[in-house]
Amino acid sequence: MPKKYQFELPFDVDLEKFVKKTYPEIREFRTISKSLDARGAPRGKKPIFHYILDALVTADDKYPEAEQFPKLKQLKQKPIIIGAGPGGLFCAVRLAEYGIPSIVIERGDEASKRMLHIAKFWRYGELDPETNVCYGEGGAGLFSDGKLITRIKSNLVQYVMEKFVDFGAPADTAYVSNPHLGSNKIRTIITQISNWLRDQGTELRYNTRVDELLTEGNKVVGVKLSTGEKLYSDHVVLATGHSAQDLYQHLADIKVAMKPKDFAIGVRVEHPRRYIDSLQHGKFCEAPEMGSARYRLSWHDKWTDRGVYSFCMCPGGYVLSSGTEKDGIVVNGMSNYARNSPWSNAALVVSVKSERDLKSNDLMAGLKFQHEIEQKAFALSKKNATGRELPAMTIKEFMEGKLNDKPLPKTSSPSGIFKADIREIFPPFVIEHLKKGLAEFNKDLAGFVYEEGLLIAPETRTSAPLTILRDKKSLLSVSHQGLYPCGEGAGYAGGITSAAVDGVKCALSILEQEKLLDNSGH
Repeated sequence: MPKKYQFELPFDVDLEKFVKKTYPEIREFRTISKSLDARGAPRGKKPIFHYILDALVTADDKYPEAEQFPKLKQLKQKPIIIGAGPGGLFCAVRLAEYGIPSIVIERGDEASKRMLHIAKFWRYGELDPETNVCYGEGGAGLFSDGKLITRIKSNLVQYVMEKFVDFGAPADTAYVSNPHLGSNKIRTIITQISNWLRDQGTELRYNTRVDELLTEGNKVVGVKLSTGEKLYSDHVVLATGHSAQDLYQHLADIKVAMKPKDFAIGVRVEHPRRYIDSLQHGKFCEAPEMGSARYRLSWHDKWTDRGVYSFCMCPGGYVLSSGTEKDGIVVNGMSNYARNSPWSNAALVVSVKSERDLKSNDLMAGLKFQHEIEQKAFALSKKNATGRELPAMTIKEFMEGKLNDKPLPKTSSPSGIFKADIREIFPPFVIEHLKKGLAEFNKDLAGFVYEEGLLIAPETRTSAPLTILRDKKSLLSVSHQGLYPCGEGAGYAGGITSAAVDGVKCALSILEQEKLLDNSGH
């Protein structure tokens, strides 16, 4: 068995040279964890990397062998997976590893073609309602930073990381702290996943929308497609992502058990990348080992019991228009793998309490709340620009509560921006808490409230405003047998990795329901 070594090194010390000199007994090693600690960098303290190594010392030492998956007998009907985001794709991957083919149905286009549709939207404002930043193979995460960060505790997290490496991610994805793939790399990786799935007999249908779940009593037995075709299965995995509003309404119509859940809305804050690098890394900001700086900020207002926090930070990234409807504007962030654009951005969002803020028994109240804000942003853009550009103001203007006569700083957004009082878009509690939060963040990260910083609105699709209720053990809908709510859209994930893990769990549950595996996965 390998022996573990744990130590820390200054960020600019070569790992291999250090190991060879300090631990001559090691004949071979591999890094299983690497994390950067740069908290003291703004005060001149040298950043360090924390390492954990698996090392072979004796001649008998060997690394554990890769997990082997037995080929199981075929099911009577192929499982149907709705959505080709990370939840749906990893569900299909795990099934295929056991020799079980499935049918994956995706309303948008395949990953390699999505950019053609999206470029038209960013450049000309021509939205394709079926293929856009949220809909299409790879899901919304395809046009993000490709972050694989997750706070969930599951032995499947490492499996997901290693599968990404198998499909072409950099080797350090499996061990580096806070790994990211970047939007450019994850597109290629998703294509590799879908190619492998086809080779295993999985059927992938693009540009095909599921309009209805077919039911018999309280059991889902299949789906009806936008083409009118009907497909039948004993197992339907619902992995649609958080923006499939039309399907939420259908679920409510057929009385699938759901409940409102809290979510968050706010803005994208954008700074010059070099400015954020200098705030976080101090005099070390130019060192190539440091990369583009990240931050994570949060503040909780104990009087209102409401949180304000940064989310989906994109160092060296871009602010994107990410709407799915022609009369609404939504913003999101993206970075490529190199994180080398001149800007860095993050969502700054305020928690929305479903019971307190929505004040409605309507299951769709959260969706309507989001839509109203998105539509106000679009109306503001139509009034002051063309409807394509994004409303923005500087942090200074927001904090002072009025616009000034200065032109806006340059932005990364390919859709462009226009000056507007974004406070017109949001309810008062969001404005109030964003202002308080920014003041608190400026204490934690001095200089964050920066004259050239931008607030671009609105960020409304941080998570689904509904939870589709499921049994904790079987992951089946509590109201409808045969239906497996999965991933972000169902309320059980919050990013690429957690959605992928949830997809694997749904695959294992299907095999357990069929008595092909026990609950240990064997």
